[in-house]
Amino acid sequence: MDKWECLVCGYVYDPAVGDPDGGIAPGTAFEDLPDDWVCPECGAAKDMFEKM
Repeated sequence: MDKWECLVCGYVYDPAVGDPDGGIAPGTAFEDLPDDWVCPECGAAKDMFEKM
């Protein structure tokens, strides 16, 4: 699975890790994140992420 980087703050979403603090289980692909998911570091929307 691809990692995605926030263009605002540089946070990297790694599907192998997920977003435990946001309730996203490990193994969740970026494409499968809820539409209202935001960057846990800066609050940027999903459309501010770029595939690495």
